[in-house]
Amino acid sequence: MKLYELSQSYNQLLEMAEELDQETFLDTLESIQEEMDVKIENTAKLIRSLQGDIEAIKVEEKRLADRRKAMENKIESIKSYLQNEMEVAGIDKVKRPTFTVSVVNNPPCVQIEDESIIPSTYLVPVPDKIDKKAILTALKNGEYIEGCTLSQSRSVRIK
Repeated sequence: MKLYELSQSYNQLLEMAEELDQETFLDTLESIQEEMDVKIENTAKLIRSLQGDIEAIKVEEKRLADRRKAMENKIESIKSYLQNEMEVAGIDKVKRPTFTVSVVNNPPCVQIEDESIIPSTYLVPVPDKIDKKAILTALKNGEYIEGCTLSQSRSVRIK
């Protein structure tokens, strides 16, 4: 039986408790509970296995991200070297059958020297952010905050 079927059987058995003799009821209840325990344990094992897979994937993602970053840095280093050597030699452009390599001017960009003296016209307002931790603390301390309520959900914990 599937876990949800066992849950249904368990609830049906509880509804029929008065109609069954005590021995039949207890035997059936024990049987369903044992099956449910096994199914729950197996489901917990599946969750643990998937959590292990997730951790392995995270490690691999980090390894690949580090490798990608190293390659990006290598490309920047090689491009800087190439640009420097072309500028030292006075070469602006090299045309070859497979590539054209040029030293070009980038578009202008702004360099901020002191943010504190920038006129407010050029500042972008930052939206307010709700401090949920402070609200939680206040609600736990019995304070009333309009638009907020304290709720508590349930979850499965596997130890």
